[in-house]
Amino acid sequence: MSAATGVGAAGPNPRVPWVDVLVSAVAAVSWALIGMAGAAALGLRLLDADAAGSLGPMTAAVVALGAGGAVTPSGDVSAYGLSGAQAGTAVDFTPLGVSLVGALLLSFFFLRSLRAAGVVVSPAELLARAGAVVTLFVAMTGGLVWAGHGVVTLDGGSLGLDDLPGMGGGEVEIPGLGDVGGLLPDRAGDLVDASAAVGFTVDTVPTLLGGLGWSAGVLLVALLASRRTPLPRGWDAVHRVARPAVSAVVTVLLVAVAAGFAAAGYAAIGDGHPRRIAGAALLAAPNGVWLGIPIGLFVPWDGRASGPLLGVLPHPVDDLLRAGPDRPVTLGRLAELDGRVWLLGVAAALMMLLAGVLTAVRTPVAAEPVGAAGFAGRCALRLGVTTAVTLPLLALLTRVSADASLSVLGFDVVDAGIELRGRLGTALLLGAVWGAGAGAVGALLARASGAAGARASGATATARGDAGVDRDAGGRGAAGRAGPYAPGVPFRPPDPGTNPYLRVPPGALRPPVRPPAGGGDVDVSGAPTVIRAVGPVGRESRRGRRGAGDGSGGERTPLWPDGVPPPPPPPPPAPRDPDGGR
Repeated sequence: MSAATGVGAAGPNPRVPWVDVLVSAVAAVSWALIGMAGAAALGLRLLDADAAGSLGPMTAAVVALGAGGAVTPSGDVSAYGLSGAQAGTAVDFTPLGVSLVGALLLSFFFLRSLRAAGVVVSPAELLARAGAVVTLFVAMTGGLVWAGHGVVTLDGGSLGLDDLPGMGGGEVEIPGLGDVGGLLPDRAGDLVDASAAVGFTVDTVPTLLGGLGWSAGVLLVALLASRRTPLPRGWDAVHRVARPAVSAVVTVLLVAVAAGFAAAGYAAIGDGHPRRIAGAALLAAPNGVWLGIPIGLFVPWDGRASGPLLGVLPHPVDDLLRAGPDRPVTLGRLAELDGRVWLLGVAAALMMLLAGVLTAVRTPVAAEPVGAAGFAGRCALRLGVTTAVTLPLLALLTRVSADASLSVLGFDVVDAGIELRGRLGTALLLGAVWGAGAGAVGALLARASGAAGARASGATATARGDAGVDRDAGGRGAAGRAGPYAPGVPFRPPDPGTNPYLRVPPGALRPPVRPPAGGGDVDVSGAPTVIRAVGPVGRESRRGRRGAGDGSGGERTPLWPDGVPPPPPPPPPAPRDPDGGR
């Protein structure tokens, strides 16, 4: 495979190794779906969701949601022959815990296949590898459509039926009419013990389109964030400009998710239901973390919540939404209810500062001196553009919309809903401002500490070998370190007296070297290389050579290159003493 993708004198070979492309695509998609299914099944099992329905179809539905698909719950809820019972639900939610597992596995195997392709990958091979992964992933989501349909059974007590008038066996008093409990059906109270079956199906077209967009987006982010993955020739701007900032933002987002998992583990230790906390964190910990980042950066959210779904919101978001839908969710309004919310803003600001420092550390310093202001300006511009794209993307990924209603004989048994949507325009502007400020401050801090560009040579500047890297006379890259296949300038000239590899043992055969014209020491390291094998001295002289000699027809002493006679043979070893000595 390396012969087909190697780099020769004329550049990368345009041939595409289709066998390797298909095998790597199958491995990437298979491991991604296995990881997503494992995370979804484990999270549902910890939440005891399998007690209400089959775990297999629910796992397929959650994986479809994590891959950008859509699931439609539906069903006719009837019990004991009563008609007119209808259920209606609508869910728009992405379990980002499942999505993150699949994205990490898909990116790992895709980038690994690119790194094995060579120092420089051709555009045809890059397109073939990415297209094979996306096509196979979309085909596999068709299997989720086939498997992701089932029925969830809900008992009346969990729906709150026992709280309705007359359902618990008591009297129903209406002013002017008295007790009308006897007017209700005789077995209406049995609805408390009844079961409601709600089905769900994975939508075909939205799931296929969602899988296409999700897999393509994951590969694009992975290619931009990986600093050691080869790119086609001519993509130097992407390699130098985009990769340091994108990799810094991705790093801090993953660190934030790790902190969220740590917080969930700490909360589970002192809670009475640790399995539920672990299951919810496994499915949706990135949702809460990536929702808090825009809020901490002062991005406003429009939200509403009603019914039992208010209990799933963290404090004090539930109190703010309970007050009314006309008040947007902002950091200041949340801090009015709980002053500790300001710590969220401090954490988000520190996260942005870390992204700025990482961008400066991974950005190669230009060969020409531009000063601290120029370097800070470049880092601010690159991180500002990256953050301006990232914050609206986080707002889209973490939006939540869920509505549930269950009506029985005209009574609203359940009327629950929740909706949180970030303002994308404000997120874009605030992302640009925060990114530019953090990039400039981080660049100045890195410049003052001497860490600016410290990671650029080993990662950013040499990910693609010597292509696109400016080097000085000593072969050093832009960051000041010697790159691959370009040794740096030695500290002192070679000296046979201190370097044992330059010394020739006495009597050993060595290539002849002409002495310098002006005299002085002979540099053995500059001697010509003898390509042909050198046999024992005297063999050629004993055989003689036809047409060679001194004119007398006798034997002629063989000559080495440039007509220099060979050195004399080494002296014979001394006779060994019979007693063991010499």
